[in-house]
Amino acid sequence: MSILTKILFWIAFAAATTLGLRYYTHMLQLSSYQFQGYFRFLRSKPQRYGLHIGFLCVYAIAGFIADTHMITVLTWISFAFLVFLVIQYLPKKAKKKFVVTKRVSRLFVTYVLLFAVVVTLYFALPNAQYVLAIYMGFLPLVAALTNLINKPVEKKINDWYIKDAQRILNEHPNLKIIGITGSYGKTSVKYYLCTLLAEGFRVLMTPESFNTPMGIIRTIRGDLTPMHEIFICEMGARHVHDIKEITDIVHPDDGIVTSIGPQHLETFHSMENIINTKFELLDAVDEKSSTGLKFVNGDDVNIMDNLRYKDAITYGTSEKCDYRATDITFSKDGASFKVTTPSGETCDFTMKLLGEHNVTNVVGAIAMANKLGIPLKKLQMAVRRLVPAPHRQELKKHGNVTIIDDAYNANPNGAKRALDTLCKFKDSVRILVTPGMVELGEKEDEFNKEFGKQAASSCDYMILVGGDHVRPIREGALEAGFSEDKLFVKETLDSAVSLMYEIDAGKQKVILLENDLPDNYT
Repeated sequence: MSILTKILFWIAFAAATTLGLRYYTHMLQLSSYQFQGYFRFLRSKPQRYGLHIGFLCVYAIAGFIADTHMITVLTWISFAFLVFLVIQYLPKKAKKKFVVTKRVSRLFVTYVLLFAVVVTLYFALPNAQYVLAIYMGFLPLVAALTNLINKPVEKKINDWYIKDAQRILNEHPNLKIIGITGSYGKTSVKYYLCTLLAEGFRVLMTPESFNTPMGIIRTIRGDLTPMHEIFICEMGARHVHDIKEITDIVHPDDGIVTSIGPQHLETFHSMENIINTKFELLDAVDEKSSTGLKFVNGDDVNIMDNLRYKDAITYGTSEKCDYRATDITFSKDGASFKVTTPSGETCDFTMKLLGEHNVTNVVGAIAMANKLGIPLKKLQMAVRRLVPAPHRQELKKHGNVTIIDDAYNANPNGAKRALDTLCKFKDSVRILVTPGMVELGEKEDEFNKEFGKQAASSCDYMILVGGDHVRPIREGALEAGFSEDKLFVKETLDSAVSLMYEIDAGKQKVILLENDLPDNYT
C-alpha cells in the first residue's frame, strides 16, 4: 500500500471517527446522558449502522489476506465506506443544537484517550486491522462506553455542584421554596404563579424547562440573590424517585402537583410509579414542616383517587375544590370565570389564555398566591397580563393564519386538551400538524391511535410528520372516518410546514402544532 493511500485512509478514518462521535454525543446529550434513552435511539435506527458493519467486515478481512494487490483493493473499499460515513455524519441543521458543555468536553478527552489506545494497539500488534475494524464497526457504542467510563467523574463533579447550591440556599434562611411538578401543566403553572406572586414578592423561578437537578442547581448558583424572597422550582421526572432527588437538594416549603398522567411510561413502567414519584414533592413538604402548603389539581382523577394528604388544598372547576372556578365562559381570545375561596370570598377574572385546562392552571396559581397573602382583587390585573408559557398552546398570528404552538412534549391528556382548543375555532379551517407522542412504552401505539381518533373530529386537515412512527395515528383517524384525501404524511417538519401553508383553505386557517420531537426521535 502506497504512502498516499495510507495518508488518505487515515484522514478519512479520523474524519469519520470525529464526526461520528460528535453525532452520537449529540444523541447522548438529547437523551440526558441516560443509557435507556440512548439505546432506544440506537435500536430505532438499525439501518444507520450498515456502513459501520461493512467497514468492519471488509477491513478485518484485509488483515488475513497475504495477496498485496487484494489488500490494496480491500483498503480502497474500506476507504469508500469511510467516505460515506463522513458524508452521513456531516453536521446538519438540528431542532435542538449540539451544545459543547464542559461535560461534552470531558467526553471528547476520553474519546481521544481511547482512540490513542486503539492506534497504539494497531501499530504494536501484527495483522491488527481488526482493531481499527472493531473500533469503527462499533463506533455508536463508543459514546456509551465513554459515558460509562466518565460516570464516576461526573458524579463527583455533580456532588460538588449540589453541595455548593445547598450552601447558597442555607445562606438564604428566609427564602420560601415552592416546588411544582406534574405530568403536564407544571411549566405553565410556574410561569403563571411567578407573575401573580410578583404582585407582592421578589420572585425567582427556574427558567424555561430547567427542571432537572443540574438545571435547578445552575439556576441557584447563577441567579439567586439575597433580594429574592421566593424561589419557584419546577421539578421534572422520567424515572422513579427523580422528584425525591430534587427535593433532597432544595427542601421545598410548599408544593403544587398539577396533574398525574401516563407520560414517560417507557421509563416509569407503571402508573403506580408515576403517582408515587409525583407525590414525593408533597412528602418532602411534610418532612420539612407540618405547616407547609400542599396544592393539588382537584380536577385530576389520578390525583384525587390516590390522594393521601388530609391537609391538601384542592383547586379547579370541580364542585368540591377548595379554590373553585365557576361561571366559565370561553372565546377565541381567552376566558372569564369566577373564583370562590375556601372562606366563601369570590372574585371575577378574565384572561387571554386558551383552553379549559388553563382555567384550572390559573386557579392553582391564584390559590397559592392568595394563601401566601395576596388579595384576590390585587390578582385580577395580573391574571389579565398572563401569557402562555413558550410552546404551550401559544397563540401566534401570521396574516390570515393563526398558529396554536403546543409543540412542547405532547402527552395523551395534553394532546386531547389541545384538540379541544382547536375545536373552538369552528369558523376557520383547522389543520393539525403532529409527529405523535413518544416515551409511552408498550402503550405508545394505543395512545397514538386514540389520538388519531380524537383528531378526526377536531380538524379539517391532518399532516403527520415521520415515517412508520405515525402509522397508529393514521390508522386511528381513518377508522374514525377521517377523509384520506385530507390526511398527509411528511418525512420532515420543514416539508409539513410548507404543506400547511400551501393548503388552499379559502378562509382563515388555524394550525395546531402538537409536539415537536427532538432529533433523537426522528
